[in-house]
Amino acid sequence: MTPGGIRDRFRAQMRQEVKDAALRQLAEGGPQALSINAIAKELGVSGPALYRYFAGRDALLTELILDAYTDLTTAISAASRRLPELAAAYRTWAAVHPHRYRLLFGAPLPGYDAHDERLDDALQRMLTVLGAVAVWSRLHGFVSLEIEGNFTSMGVDPDGLFAAEVEALSSAR
Repeated sequence: MTPGGIRDRFRAQMRQEVKDAALRQLAEGGPQALSINAIAKELGVSGPALYRYFAGRDALLTELILDAYTDLTTAISAASRRLPELAAAYRTWAAVHPHRYRLLFGAPLPGYDAHDERLDDALQRMLTVLGAVAVWSRLHGFVSLEIEGNFTSMGVDPDGLFAAEVEALSSAR
Protein backbone atom coordinates (compact mmCIF):
# COMPACT_ATOMS: atom_id res chain seq x y z
CA MET A 1 0.00 0.00 0.00
CA THR A 2 1.54 3.30 -1.07
CA PRO A 3 1.18 6.40 1.08
CA GLY A 4 -1.61 8.50 -0.30
CA GLY A 5 -3.18 5.46 -1.93
CA ILE A 6 -6.88 4.79 -1.93
CA ARG A 7 -6.75 2.86 1.37
CA ASP A 8 -4.91 5.70 3.10
CA ARG A 9 -7.37 8.25 1.73
CA PHE A 10 -10.35 6.12 2.80
CA ARG A 11 -8.84 5.65 6.28
CA ALA A 12 -8.26 9.40 6.64
CA GLN A 13 -11.81 10.12 5.43
CA MET A 14 -13.33 7.62 7.88
CA ARG A 15 -11.26 8.98 10.78
CA GLN A 16 -12.50 12.49 9.94
CA GLU A 17 -16.12 11.32 9.71
CA VAL A 18 -15.80 9.68 13.12
CA LYS A 19 -14.31 12.86 14.59
CA ASP A 20 -17.04 14.99 13.00
CA ALA A 21 -19.74 12.76 14.51
CA ALA A 22 -17.96 12.89 17.88
CA LEU A 23 -17.86 16.70 17.71
CA ARG A 24 -21.61 16.76 17.09
CA GLN A 25 -22.10 14.58 20.17
CA LEU A 26 -19.86 16.89 22.20
CA ALA A 27 -21.85 19.92 21.07
CA GLU A 28 -25.14 18.26 21.99
CA GLY A 29 -24.26 16.55 25.26
CA GLY A 30 -20.72 17.32 26.34
CA PRO A 31 -17.77 14.94 26.62
CA GLN A 32 -19.65 12.49 28.86
CA ALA A 33 -22.11 11.92 25.99
CA LEU A 34 -19.40 10.61 23.67
CA SER A 35 -20.35 7.09 22.58
CA ILE A 36 -18.50 4.93 20.07
CA ASN A 37 -21.69 2.90 19.47
CA ALA A 38 -23.77 6.03 18.80
CA ILE A 39 -21.11 7.28 16.37
CA ALA A 40 -21.09 3.91 14.62
CA LYS A 41 -24.88 3.95 14.35
CA GLU A 42 -24.83 7.49 12.91
CA LEU A 43 -22.24 6.44 10.33
CA GLY A 44 -24.06 3.22 9.47
CA VAL A 45 -21.34 0.84 10.62
CA SER A 46 -20.90 -1.51 13.55
CA GLY A 47 -19.28 -0.33 16.77
CA PRO A 48 -16.38 -2.76 16.41
CA ALA A 49 -15.69 -1.43 12.90
CA LEU A 50 -14.68 1.92 14.40
CA TYR A 51 -11.89 0.25 16.35
CA ARG A 52 -10.01 0.00 13.05
CA TYR A 53 -9.73 3.79 13.14
CA PHE A 54 -9.47 4.54 16.88
CA ALA A 55 -8.38 2.15 19.63
CA GLY A 56 -11.34 3.27 21.74
CA ARG A 57 -13.10 6.26 23.29
CA ASP A 58 -9.95 7.56 24.97
CA ALA A 59 -7.95 7.45 21.74
CA LEU A 60 -10.75 9.35 20.00
CA LEU A 61 -10.91 11.90 22.83
CA THR A 62 -7.15 12.41 22.64
CA GLU A 63 -7.39 13.10 18.90
CA LEU A 64 -10.25 15.56 19.43
CA ILE A 65 -8.28 17.35 22.14
CA LEU A 66 -5.18 17.54 19.94
CA ASP A 67 -7.28 18.92 17.08
CA ALA A 68 -8.84 21.51 19.41
CA TYR A 69 -5.44 22.65 20.68
CA THR A 70 -4.20 22.91 17.10
CA ASP A 71 -7.24 24.93 16.03
CA LEU A 72 -7.03 27.24 19.06
CA THR A 73 -3.31 27.76 18.49
CA THR A 74 -3.98 28.55 14.83
CA ALA A 75 -6.70 31.03 15.78
CA ILE A 76 -4.52 32.92 18.23
CA SER A 77 -1.50 32.70 15.93
CA ALA A 78 -3.49 34.55 13.28
CA ALA A 79 -3.90 37.49 15.68
CA SER A 80 -1.23 40.14 15.98
CA ARG A 81 1.28 39.76 18.79
CA ARG A 82 -0.51 42.48 20.77
CA LEU A 83 -2.30 41.25 23.85
CA PRO A 84 -5.72 42.75 23.03
CA GLU A 85 -5.85 40.90 19.70
CA LEU A 86 -4.55 37.64 21.21
CA ALA A 87 -7.12 37.87 24.00
CA ALA A 88 -9.93 38.61 21.55
CA ALA A 89 -8.92 35.67 19.34
CA TYR A 90 -8.88 33.33 22.35
CA ARG A 91 -12.29 34.57 23.52
CA THR A 92 -13.81 34.38 20.03
CA TRP A 93 -12.58 30.82 19.47
CA ALA A 94 -14.09 29.75 22.81
CA ALA A 95 -17.40 31.46 22.05
CA VAL A 96 -17.64 29.82 18.61
CA HIS A 97 -16.54 26.39 19.90
CA PRO A 98 -17.69 26.15 23.53
CA HIS A 99 -17.91 22.34 23.40
CA ARG A 100 -14.29 22.12 22.22
CA TYR A 101 -13.20 24.72 24.79
CA ARG A 102 -14.81 22.64 27.55
CA LEU A 103 -13.09 19.55 26.18
CA LEU A 104 -9.74 21.32 26.63
CA PHE A 105 -10.35 23.14 29.88
CA GLY A 106 -13.42 21.68 31.57
CA ALA A 107 -13.52 19.21 34.43
CA PRO A 108 -11.55 16.02 33.83
CA LEU A 109 -13.57 13.22 32.31
CA PRO A 110 -14.09 10.23 34.59
CA GLY A 111 -11.86 7.38 33.51
CA TYR A 112 -9.96 9.38 30.88
CA ASP A 113 -6.19 9.54 31.34
CA ALA A 114 -5.10 12.90 29.96
CA HIS A 115 -1.42 12.29 30.70
CA ASP A 116 -0.27 12.01 27.12
CA GLU A 117 2.92 13.76 26.05
CA ARG A 118 1.25 14.91 22.85
CA LEU A 119 -1.40 16.76 24.90
CA ASP A 120 1.28 18.41 27.05
CA ASP A 121 3.16 19.48 23.92
CA ALA A 122 0.00 20.87 22.31
CA LEU A 123 -0.81 22.90 25.44
CA GLN A 124 2.74 24.26 25.55
CA ARG A 125 2.55 25.32 21.87
CA MET A 126 -0.71 27.18 22.58
CA LEU A 127 0.76 28.87 25.67
CA THR A 128 3.87 29.88 23.73
CA VAL A 129 1.70 31.65 21.18
CA LEU A 130 -0.62 33.17 23.78
CA GLY A 131 2.10 34.29 26.17
CA ALA A 132 2.73 33.93 29.86
CA VAL A 133 0.78 31.46 31.95
CA ALA A 134 -0.46 34.31 34.17
CA VAL A 135 -2.06 36.02 31.17
CA TRP A 136 -3.61 32.76 30.03
CA SER A 137 -4.98 31.96 33.49
CA ARG A 138 -6.77 35.31 33.68
CA LEU A 139 -8.12 34.96 30.14
CA HIS A 140 -9.13 31.38 30.81
CA GLY A 141 -10.99 32.35 33.96
CA PHE A 142 -12.87 35.13 32.18
CA VAL A 143 -13.77 33.05 29.12
CA SER A 144 -14.82 30.06 31.23
CA LEU A 145 -17.17 32.21 33.28
CA GLU A 146 -18.54 33.82 30.13
CA ILE A 147 -19.28 30.67 28.13
CA GLU A 148 -21.00 29.11 31.14
CA GLY A 149 -23.32 32.14 31.32
CA ASN A 150 -22.15 33.36 34.73
CA PHE A 151 -21.87 37.03 33.74
CA THR A 152 -25.37 37.06 32.29
CA SER A 153 -26.83 35.56 35.45
CA MET A 154 -25.05 38.27 37.48
CA GLY A 155 -26.20 41.06 35.16
CA VAL A 156 -22.60 41.92 34.24
CA ASP A 157 -21.72 43.28 30.77
CA PRO A 158 -19.13 40.78 29.52
CA ASP A 159 -17.84 43.09 26.78
CA GLY A 160 -17.11 45.92 29.19
CA LEU A 161 -15.54 43.57 31.72
CA PHE A 162 -13.44 41.91 29.00
CA ALA A 163 -12.15 45.28 27.79
CA ALA A 164 -11.22 46.26 31.36
CA GLU A 165 -9.50 42.91 31.96
CA VAL A 166 -7.48 43.15 28.74
CA GLU A 167 -6.51 46.73 29.63
CA ALA A 168 -5.38 45.59 33.09
CA LEU A 169 -3.38 42.73 31.57
CA SER A 170 -1.80 45.05 28.98
CA SER A 171 -0.70 47.57 31.63
CA ALA A 172 0.78 44.84 33.81
CA ARG A 173 3.06 43.56 31.02
